[in-house]
Amino acid sequence: MRVALFITCVNDTLFPGTGKAVVSLLRRLGCDVDFPAAQTCCGQMHVNTGYREEGVRLARHFTEVFAGYDAVVAPSGSCAAMVREQYPKLAKPGSKGAAAIAELTPRVYELSEFLIDVLKTDDVGAYFPHRVTYHPTCHSLRGLRLGDRPTRLLQNVRGLELVPLGGAEECCGFGGTFAVKNPAVSAAMGTDKARNILDTGAEVLCAADNSCLMHIGGTLSRQKSGVRTMHLAEILAATEEAQ
Repeated sequence: MRVALFITCVNDTLFPGTGKAVVSLLRRLGCDVDFPAAQTCCGQMHVNTGYREEGVRLARHFTEVFAGYDAVVAPSGSCAAMVREQYPKLAKPGSKGAAAIAELTPRVYELSEFLIDVLKTDDVGAYFPHRVTYHPTCHSLRGLRLGDRPTRLLQNVRGLELVPLGGAEECCGFGGTFAVKNPAVSAAMGTDKARNILDTGAEVLCAADNSCLMHIGGTLSRQKSGVRTMHLAEILAATEEAQ
């Protein structure tokens, strides 16, 4: 299977280790992974802020860059949801762009979707001997409706103790531009989320979006909690040999 990694802006700029983990994991599972260097932002920030035409341009570029792959995998529920949910709304009905989007979007997956729905596995051979709690980010929970896919994968990681997170379905307060426009509310929501995480006694907080982990992690760091944040891909890519 020829798979393209859609790295996303946040991961490419701030968390390149997540992209490397995705490549390592998928290759371990037998996929031929490519990284199209011409990829850019998916346009989520532009569309959400009212710059629709810029979003249309970026959507057109995305379909051109990722055409021809068997699957496009993103370590981000947020950006995968943007492509699948918003791109069809941006295209002019009946246009070539609409046809290209309709052809591509069914092959765009968030990482846990791809592993479970396409590769048909919930045990990727990972080893991570730590106490972990999982935060289901808003786009992955309400947009893509990932359900228990991420936790099924975590439950099959050898050595990992998965502990439930109180108020798991509550937003962490990041929300992209929401955190910029409403900083006080965002910080308060982040504090609530951090308190629930500390109550679990977990060593590591896991999520499928580094943007949310960045927000929550900032709060945990300022509190000197000692709790690490790790993307799902990094835990799933971990092996006993690498410990």
